[in-house]
Amino acid sequence: MLVKWIRCTVVDRRGFERGQRKWAGLPGEPGFRGQGGGWSRGRPDVAHVFAFWESRAFYDSFMARSHDRLASAQVGTFKDAQVRLFDYRFDVKTGFEPRFTDADLLRVALCRVPEDRAEHYVLMQEKVWNPAMAGSPGMIRGLFGEAPGNGYNEYLVLSMWLSAAEHGKYRTERVERLALRAQTEADIAALTGDIVQLEPSWTV
Repeated sequence: MLVKWIRCTVVDRRGFERGQRKWAGLPGEPGFRGQGGGWSRGRPDVAHVFAFWESRAFYDSFMARSHDRLASAQVGTFKDAQVRLFDYRFDVKTGFEPRFTDADLLRVALCRVPEDRAEHYVLMQEKVWNPAMAGSPGMIRGLFGEAPGNGYNEYLVLSMWLSAAEHGKYRTERVERLALRAQTEADIAALTGDIVQLEPSWTV
C-alpha cells in the first residue's frame, strides 16, 4: 500500500474546506483505499491530508488522469504544500485500515534516519514502540511507512486515537522511558510531527 501525506498552510479556510469536499469523487478511482485529514492542533492554519492507494502504479495512473480536475477546486486556497509518499511496511497494533470515522485525533511523526542506523531503528519500532502504542487504551490503529532518500531513510509513523486526553496519557507515561530503551537519539537525525484534529467531512 502507498501512503500519501500532504501538509499545507491554508490562506482561504472556507474555500479550502469547500474544495476538500470535491474529493468525494475519489472512491471511483481504481486502487483508491481511503482518504482523511484535518487541522493541526498546534498551528490552526496548517492542514494535513492522508491518502491511501493499493500501489504506486494505481497512484501514478490517478495522478496522470484525474488528479488535476479534482484538485482545481482548491487552487489558490493554500500555500507551501509538502507532499511525501511512503511505502507501507507494517501495522502499529493490528489490522490497519484507512478508516477515519472512529478516530478523533491523528498523530503523525516523520523520522529521518541515517542509512547505517535504519535497520536498528526499524527493529526498535517493532520491538519497543509498537507494543507500547498498541497497549495504550485510546490508540485505535496505526501504520509504519518508509521512503528511502539520499543517504537517509524517511519513516512515517501514523497513529489514530480516540481523543486528545488518551494520547496525552500515553505521552506523559511512556515516551521518555521508551526513548531511552530504544536508543532513539542515536538512530534519529531529525524528527518532526504534528497532532491533527480530524475533520469528519474530509473523510472519503
